Amino acid sequence: MRIVVVGAGMAGARLARQLAPYEGVEVTVVGEEPYAPYNRVLLAEVLAGRYPADVITLPEAGRGAVRRGVRAVRVDRAGRVVVCDDGTLVPYDRLVLATGSNPVLPPLRGLFAEGRGELPGGVHAFRTMDDCLALSGAVRPGARAVVVGGGLLGVSAARALAARGAQVVLAQQGEHLMERHLDTAAGTLLRAHLESLGVEVHTECRVRGLHHAASATRPVRSVELADGYRLDAELVVLACGVRPRVGLAQAAGLDVAKGIVVDDELRTSDPYVHALGDCSQHDGVVYGLAGAATEQADVLAGILTGEAKRYRGTRALTRLTLNGPQALDIAAFGETTAMPGDDVLHLTDATRGTYRKVVTRGDRLVGGILLGELATVGELARTWEGDEPLPDRASPLHLLTDNGGS
Repeated sequence: MRIVVVGAGMAGARLARQLAPYEGVEVTVVGEEPYAPYNRVLLAEVLAGRYPADVITLPEAGRGAVRRGVRAVRVDRAGRVVVCDDGTLVPYDRLVLATGSNPVLPPLRGLFAEGRGELPGGVHAFRTMDDCLALSGAVRPGARAVVVGGGLLGVSAARALAARGAQVVLAQQGEHLMERHLDTAAGTLLRAHLESLGVEVHTECRVRGLHHAASATRPVRSVELADGYRLDAELVVLACGVRPRVGLAQAAGLDVAKGIVVDDELRTSDPYVHALGDCSQHDGVVYGLAGAATEQADVLAGILTGEAKRYRGTRALTRLTLNGPQALDIAAFGETTAMPGDDVLHLTDATRGTYRKVVTRGDRLVGGILLGELATVGELARTWEGDEPLPDRASPLHLLTDNGGS
């Protein structure tokens, strides 16, 4: 069986590795980037200078072909062939779309010159190895850098640039940092940690435009905020989120909503085409998380080799470690905002800068946040992922302490 995987990111590479031991399966991975598959989660560590780029390379699949630097431009579903930009045709029996996601570029004044699609000099997205290496080559001690976006990616980029000695300003439109994962209290502690590393943080701060020199490369000079105030900048990082990369699937006539729509077999509207990872949408959800991509790849490998597996969704826990003079660990999962009738337990230690919170609904754990202290994250994750009734104890305090609540 000829399996073609379009996309050599974490999802596609994981699937290829899982399929490698099976005889009678021929896997070809078509990857647009010229690099061997790598762990995208660790790009911030490369930018910070903590790891060289080759350290985050993923293990080889062992069998099959990986075509690097080749872009799939069209899927001929009738002929079951993938057409590549170098003119080659790759036939398939089963096609897997693992095309990932693209960075969201906000509608800023001055971002693009009329009739041109290139970013101004000094302005970078932060999604690929090329983005990371370009930023790494441009940053220097004392450089003025503005990071637009205070989510997981923006926080990681700001910390990494600060570690390289840059003067970093982080501009977040929302009320607190990492709004998708943290509540106000945890976001406040995260802000204090970044400020201790020298990052200047502005929340409820909307960026309106860019100002740059009038030259061929248009090097950026400043970032303009909604109130007219300008932040001097030699580097600007756009970390405003990502959106599923679905153009190839749309052009092929597959069902697409936010992502490429798949069923419990990760099958698209074409029974010979599957999708997984950031580009896929299962049961109305686009996960955009490495944990979900890994689980989907493992399930799909079983399905493609004849196992009776089904994908039922991922209960993904998000983890982030901010290294520095004082490292900060963060974990968040599930519903961190309580609904009416939910029980909420907080443990906060202002001296140590730790914050722990769980939300329970009836006899179920539905979400939680751990910041600065992750001793109980393993038990919490198992309890939540298993979705089993909580032990009958007098207090849920045992969920947040590693000593039974004493």
